Amino acid sequence: MAEESILTDDFLRELMNVGEVDILVGVPTYNDAATVGRVLQVIRSGLLKYFPRQRAVIINPDGGSRDATQELVRAASINDMQQARNPEALRTLHSISTHYAGGPGSAKALYTILAAGELLHPGVCALISPDSNIDPDWIPRLLQPVCRENFDLITPIYRRHKFDGLLVRSLVYPVTRALYSKCVREPYPSELAFSGRLGSHLFGQEIWSEDLGLSGVELLLSLAAITEGFRLAQSFLGTKTSADQAPTDLVRAMRDTVSPLFWSLEHNPPPQRAQSDCEAVPTIGGEPEVTLEPRRINRKRLFQMFTHGVVELEPVLKSILSAATLADLQRAAGAGEAEFCYSDELWAKTVYEFAASYHKAVINQDHIIQALAPLYRGKAHTFLSENRDATGDEVERNIENLCLTFERLKPYLATLWNGGK
Repeated sequence: MAEESILTDDFLRELMNVGEVDILVGVPTYNDAATVGRVLQVIRSGLLKYFPRQRAVIINPDGGSRDATQELVRAASINDMQQARNPEALRTLHSISTHYAGGPGSAKALYTILAAGELLHPGVCALISPDSNIDPDWIPRLLQPVCRENFDLITPIYRRHKFDGLLVRSLVYPVTRALYSKCVREPYPSELAFSGRLGSHLFGQEIWSEDLGLSGVELLLSLAAITEGFRLAQSFLGTKTSADQAPTDLVRAMRDTVSPLFWSLEHNPPPQRAQSDCEAVPTIGGEPEVTLEPRRINRKRLFQMFTHGVVELEPVLKSILSAATLADLQRAAGAGEAEFCYSDELWAKTVYEFAASYHKAVINQDHIIQALAPLYRGKAHTFLSENRDATGDEVERNIENLCLTFERLKPYLATLWNGGK
């Protein structure tokens, strides 16, 4: 990605006016005027309270918002007059909004933040979603482990409902844990912090020139830190609200998560042998917590979409899956909802066969990702059914068992990767 395509003259002038900073907070946006104002206010409050002597900047890469998003960001700067009225205020807190062409895209947004970091030399950077339910205490929980303990990447741990974040819990977490042997619970975080050292390393990666439209780069950031020896930790932030429930556009969510996950395997091929131990990552402030309040979810609809997908996509699935796996899925789809069960082993084999077919590009890779969506709905149905009356400890135990299944079947993926079927 050409740097000049992102760092416009106006943006460069604003960065030079800021000068070097201690803290850089990136807030990517696209038509987020309804929520970004509160997020910026909370970021300011957290910086003012916990980092009053540090120079800080908020960088807002905007993908072409047609609402007031950019104006709200620019208004978040603390000016000299405000500082004079509040002696405890930051010496400097700038908010800079810049537009990049081509519509919303997480690769361009993160690249903009990293490019700004190369000029401003922050010791620590944070990435915050514009619709996050962040509160001021999240700021030190993310930043202080980098500032004070020299960690390179801080990913979050939350308190969340047992049925939230199912795509991460049932696919992204088990696969990343199995393949890279690091127990990072949120490898695709909406809030994270990283060191300036890691930021500079990422800025020099080839990814930026390979695919300008690549999404899910937050996951690739995590995977780069995991696979390249950077110091990792997890920090308990608090309650994650229901904004992170099952996505309304599942195919887009799969593109944002599964695509970069499979793409990363091209640069970090799967291990040849199973590894029983997953290396624990330091956890700060508490372990994941599960809430159990009642929630109505249409499981019948999930099952119907699964069975419909198995039938309608049979020609596509034949090119992706082994005959045995496809036959198992067809039997499960024909069993009826009351008897339906998408076992952990069948799910792990399904995901690994999809990953290998993505690697071999047996058909268009985006079509492979789309074909996984209805099968994921089947696994989600089984998760919801098995955990309907489960306690928090039971949910955690079931997730652990799923992860162990993915770990045990790593040799199966290696065989597929190297030409087996």
